[in-house]
Amino acid sequence: MQYRLEFYKRVERSISEFPPVIQTRVLNAVEKLQMNPRSTGCKALTGRHGYYRIRVGDYRIIYKIKDEVLLIIVIAVGHRRNIYHRLP
Repeated sequence: MQYRLEFYKRVERSISEFPPVIQTRVLNAVEKLQMNPRSTGCKALTGRHGYYRIRVGDYRIIYKIKDEVLLIIVIAVGHRRNIYHRLP
């Protein structure tokens, strides 16, 4: 059972500004979410119902899971020091 991925537009812009090595690591991590969105290392965000995060080095991927339609929405991607301040 594979989930579909959707990205907020600002996520695509954020990823394109990362160094190429980081881009590759982040995109690989996002692709792995399609098979198992609640894998080891996934944590639910406190105070944000339905939001999850995974770590990729110093970067974080924030996403929501919609199990009823097999959808993962990537909300934000960024460095750990400022990613939580920019969440919608």
